[in-house]
Amino acid sequence: MTTASARDLGLAELAAALGRGATSSVAVTADTLDRIEASGPTLNAFRVVRREGALAEAAEADRRLAAGDRLPLLGVPIAIKDDTDIAGEPTAFGCGGQFPAKTEDGEPVRRLRAAGAVIVGKTNTCEIGQWPFTDAAAFGYTRNPWHAEHTPGGSSGGSAAAVAAGLVPAALGSDGGGSVRIPASWTNLVGIKPQRGRISTWPLAESFNGLTVNGTLTRTVADGALLLDVAAGPHDGDRHTPPAVTVSEAVGRDPGRLRIALSLRIPFTATRTTLDPGVAARVHTTAAALRKLGHEVTVADLHYGILVGAGFLSRSMTGIRARLAGMPEAEVDRRTRFNSALGLLLGPTLFATRATEPLLHRRIGRFFDDYDLVLAPTTATPPPSVHAMDGLGVSATDALVTASCPYTWPWNVLGWPSIDVPAGFTDTGLPVGAQLMGPANSEPLLVSVAAQLESELHWERHRPEPWWEQT
Repeated sequence: MTTASARDLGLAELAAALGRGATSSVAVTADTLDRIEASGPTLNAFRVVRREGALAEAAEADRRLAAGDRLPLLGVPIAIKDDTDIAGEPTAFGCGGQFPAKTEDGEPVRRLRAAGAVIVGKTNTCEIGQWPFTDAAAFGYTRNPWHAEHTPGGSSGGSAAAVAAGLVPAALGSDGGGSVRIPASWTNLVGIKPQRGRISTWPLAESFNGLTVNGTLTRTVADGALLLDVAAGPHDGDRHTPPAVTVSEAVGRDPGRLRIALSLRIPFTATRTTLDPGVAARVHTTAAALRKLGHEVTVADLHYGILVGAGFLSRSMTGIRARLAGMPEAEVDRRTRFNSALGLLLGPTLFATRATEPLLHRRIGRFFDDYDLVLAPTTATPPPSVHAMDGLGVSATDALVTASCPYTWPWNVLGWPSIDVPAGFTDTGLPVGAQLMGPANSEPLLVSVAAQLESELHWERHRPEPWWEQT
């Protein structure tokens, strides 16, 4: 019996190795925990490490494996973003302060446990998930495995850093404006933002007024599809329950010749933004790969309109206020307090902006009369410095966020699925991504095309040098 690890194997590979007895869950989990703790002072991906609990879960998984039990993730270590409840652990959501331990698992954690996963810990995220950076006074800076002086993105930056560094084979994140896709793009990962409600947000009936969904971060499309299928499913209290789909079945399926719109146009923003030429070049390379695969890729800009921006602002700011109000112990940055106060002012507009969603679905949905999918940049820039947000005021922070990440948020307002795929590296070796976006419930089609791209581009072969292991 050997000691396999997430550094070498992906999610499905590790599950298969455990299933055939090539390694044990205790060995894999102990190795995972050791490397998480050793990387803590440098990479800083985790807020909570569950050594005792995870090893107990791994021992139970080994007992079940020996008895012949087989489940999709039996004995496999998985990480969870620290906005999702795990029984016995606090949910700090990037904030400072002391928080009570939760008494029940959130619904996606419950489903992962039912599939046999071992939950090794909770990953770092910025305060209330507001920014595409992962740092806060409460825990410091989470760093990019590809370059220590750059951010891995956010707000699911801890999950992305953990997977990109090979600490775990997969992790859950959440995406309310790009928070899965952005860190995936900046760490050479596949990030799936599914249809609203696909993965439950319970104990919240919905998160951030429907903007935020739970999603997956993995090195390969197949692993992302597997994790999505395992975590997906409704809770009785969910506000949004889309029709069931099985996305793993789409991996390797020929989607046929598709009409794909290449849209580089930046959605409406209040500040001036531009697309970095290096990022644009990598997205064009992705478009060329799609053409090589037989798809028709046409430059055709998608026009969102101002109503999408208004919908995002009111939903996000009132969502921040609601989450912070439920955390009276939280110690947060003045920018977080400002956004919470803005949420109070925007509260009266929330009903009206939500009422426009059917109109937006019809108007933007007409674009899919002519095209099957949209290809766009995931971010406008490569990953900024890990210190990019230091000392900035509210306006400067908003300008920085808008300049770097203006592309992802409209699909959160619409509630439709999108997937980030690695698009290559800048001349200085920093990862960037491209996103494929589809209409409602189009995850199988997105996964099918993304898997085609992976077979052509083989991004999974590229791994960062493990500087976080050096002493």
